[in-house]
Amino acid sequence: MPELPEVETTRRGLAKVLEGAEVARVEVRRRDLRWPLPADLAQGLEGKRIERLTRRAKYILAHLDDGGVWLIHLGMSGRLIVEPAGQNAASRRDEKHVHIVVTTGAGDTVLYQDARRFGSMDWIADEAALTAHPRLKTLGIEPLSQALDGPALLRLFAGKRAPLKAALLDQRLIAGLGNIYVCEALYRAHISPFREAGSLTAAEASLLAREVRATLAEAVAAGGSSLRDYVQTDGELGYFQHAWRVYGRAGEPCSCRKGAVVARHVQAGRSTFYCPSCQV
Repeated sequence: MPELPEVETTRRGLAKVLEGAEVARVEVRRRDLRWPLPADLAQGLEGKRIERLTRRAKYILAHLDDGGVWLIHLGMSGRLIVEPAGQNAASRRDEKHVHIVVTTGAGDTVLYQDARRFGSMDWIADEAALTAHPRLKTLGIEPLSQALDGPALLRLFAGKRAPLKAALLDQRLIAGLGNIYVCEALYRAHISPFREAGSLTAAEASLLAREVRATLAEAVAAGGSSLRDYVQTDGELGYFQHAWRVYGRAGEPCSCRKGAVVARHVQAGRSTFYCPSCQV
């Protein structure tokens, strides 16, 4: 599934053509993705101007000039591809899996493509109701913001006996963190993913918060990580997978200590990659 850096990269790519643009036409080619699409999705968007695009966790939010919001989640295999006006990018299309086509007044086109249809879209008529939306109301703090610092981690994890990795992935505590970047951040902070979350010291919490933000920022700058399905809005791959220090590298040497190798352990159904020597 695309994680926060991939979603933020997608948001930035969309902003180039959608912010300030009028939605001229919305073609809805099926009635559902992961969940049923709003019957009035096209009606809610057409004729409206998109004032700005924001992100909440792994959700992209297009704020409309009438106070409405278009909510987008990529799911496991969703892609948003931009075709600039006058440019034939048909080679990037898989028409069988293009489910939503949005055309702006300037002639730019945004395609929502999703082979497995695990993504979702919604239209909220009043932005004031956004915080109560069932997909958003339980989300925790944003890990790219300054709200994620050492004291915040200590407060969130106080008394928790769950493994640290599981606590970092709990969307009710921190919104948007996924498996890849949690593994990478814990490695950079030299902290074991198996430690009890409540065992962090103040110094460790500050270091971990800093490494979480830094890892995410570097991934965004690299356009995210491309694995199976994710590409940027112009069809290009992300490149952060080439900077992974532990994720997907089980059995390879760790740079921390001669003789140490990266290990893989299945933790709560997910692969955890770590160094047994330097992560304590």
